Amino acid sequence: MFGLMAAAAPLWYAAPSLFSAEVVTHKRLGVGTYSYGLHWRAAREENPKATFKDPLGFLEYCHKLGAGGVQMVIGPRDASYTAQLRARAEGWEMYLEGDARLPKDRSDVHRFDAEVRTAREAGAEVVRTAMLGGRRYETFDSPEAFRQFTETSWKSLTLAEPVLRRHRVKLAIENHKDRRTAELVDLLKRISSEWVGVCLDTGNNIALLEDPIETVEALATYAFSTHLKDMAVQECEDGFLLSEVPLGEGFLDLKGIVERLHKANPKIQFNLEMITRDPLRIPCLTVEYWATMPNVPARELAAALAMVRRNIAKTALPRTTGLDPDSQLALEDKHVKASFAFAHARLGL
Repeated sequence: MFGLMAAAAPLWYAAPSLFSAEVVTHKRLGVGTYSYGLHWRAAREENPKATFKDPLGFLEYCHKLGAGGVQMVIGPRDASYTAQLRARAEGWEMYLEGDARLPKDRSDVHRFDAEVRTAREAGAEVVRTAMLGGRRYETFDSPEAFRQFTETSWKSLTLAEPVLRRHRVKLAIENHKDRRTAELVDLLKRISSEWVGVCLDTGNNIALLEDPIETVEALATYAFSTHLKDMAVQECEDGFLLSEVPLGEGFLDLKGIVERLHKANPKIQFNLEMITRDPLRIPCLTVEYWATMPNVPARELAAALAMVRRNIAKTALPRTTGLDPDSQLALEDKHVKASFAFAHARLGL
């Protein structure tokens, strides 16, 4: 995909020409659970500074931020708890989206069914999932290893689809640094279900040397939900560094992305995923990185590195290493609040 950029200005600089009339979304930005990963970890570690410990607490915290909704793991819960969750969300005019792991095998379908049912009872119409917990270039060392992953993830999806259909809940598969865009589209066409689509992460596929606008263009019609994020880059000796940054501080054409996704699906919700962490190293100049992508043309690598050089961040990328736990929590909250301010002022969210 990056090959289209080799002889022209980068697509994100030309983005206004890709998107026609401005779309007023009349939505409020929501919060994805991973925007507060450090806070959730503090809760698990029983840190007294943890401001929430369960879905009800997270919903309330996000309500105080002014969020339009949340995407989070609800898990299997009893009817009383889900009723409280739904009542509070509806009372605050907030949406709920779930987050669930696909079933590993037939024996795991019951667990998945319980999570989907609970999410539905809490008011969720969409449940996000990821087929790979890690990153393709760090997890697999051969084409065969990746092929086995594609087979097992396909089996998991075929086990999940009847559950989704029965509960009338849509599954949003995140483009999670596992499949390149064309591979994900092929998967969606193969399952061919109205209950299976995409949670479109606006930054992840940069790690697989893909153009973010082209990723949006290709996946928009399949998108049930989003992880809205901005990205910053810097060069390093074996490739480049990729980092989530507060909305408006990176190089993505967020306005164009929001407009395109809303046009494709007016019901779509925009969930902020501002992960506060050290930059991710994308080692695209190493042999190991290419173990599962032997057919990606060299021009895409060249264009990706050219993109990085055109968009090198002018300030240091965010880092949590070296910060004490309280400072990490404060930085995470600062990043989220800065993103909300930008979304409200510049994106109509």
